Amino acid sequence: MTTATAASNATETAPRRRLLPRWRDYGRPRELVVRYLLLLFVLGITVGPLVWQLLASLKSTGEDVFGAHASLFPHEPTLRAYRAVFDQVPVATYIRNSMFVVVLSVGSQLLFSTTAGYMLSKPNWKGRKAVWVVLIASMMFPFESIMVSLFLSIRDLGLVDNLVGVWLPGFVGAINVLLMRAAFMAVPREIEDAAMLDGAGEWQRFRHLYLPSAWGAILVVTINTFISAWDDFLWPLIVLRSEEHMTLTLGLSRLQSSSFGYDQRVVMAGSVISVIPVLVLFVITQRWFYKGVSSGAVKL
Repeated sequence: MTTATAASNATETAPRRRLLPRWRDYGRPRELVVRYLLLLFVLGITVGPLVWQLLASLKSTGEDVFGAHASLFPHEPTLRAYRAVFDQVPVATYIRNSMFVVVLSVGSQLLFSTTAGYMLSKPNWKGRKAVWVVLIASMMFPFESIMVSLFLSIRDLGLVDNLVGVWLPGFVGAINVLLMRAAFMAVPREIEDAAMLDGAGEWQRFRHLYLPSAWGAILVVTINTFISAWDDFLWPLIVLRSEEHMTLTLGLSRLQSSSFGYDQRVVMAGSVISVIPVLVLFVITQRWFYKGVSSGAVKL
């Protein structure tokens, strides 16, 4: 028997590799059903309210939003509620104010969290562990416990009814500093030693070595800061007074007042408008967001 014949026979007798997996490769059928039922349950809890708000905002005036006769899907979809939102409140002004706060928050968070995280990732300076413990301890206190003292400080600085007063208490967050610290600690020490041998200074190593390596964590900080600054309601409610300084979430809450003729469909439309930028940002950056979360959680 020749070598070619033996190879042909071995190929014929060898089991063929399946290109498509079978159902049992994913587990038992009962486990598979339970898994998908749990996923559908979680999906209904998280996405269900947003979908319900969207459908309710598209209902016409004659359709009920609540009650026994209310239906989930609108019978005559219309954008009347969205036009009413722009007619009743200055949405463009609210969006501009929110973007001002968001830009300041994202810029300060990236600046201070990256530099502070870089310093905390260095093992050769005293007091590093003490600062790390203080950051961890600061995360244990809820915002409501320091809200009064923060407002008194903002009032003494003359920043009441000022967008800077909305931004200042959140110019840097402990969780973002710790996240950047974990990302910088993942950079191998040998690479930094090689850069030092090549004559790279501290700033050059930080800019050309550490920052590119922590791109995923930087994106996580950016998205988290954007969402928290955009959706914040309680602190702007305490600080801001005049309508021209209101952020989007605070301004759209005025749709629930009786002065505008309270309409449930208009309120739902305002809620959908406020969440659209967050959804767009997350859909665009979700792949890098999950990578940054998984990489930063290794040493956090």
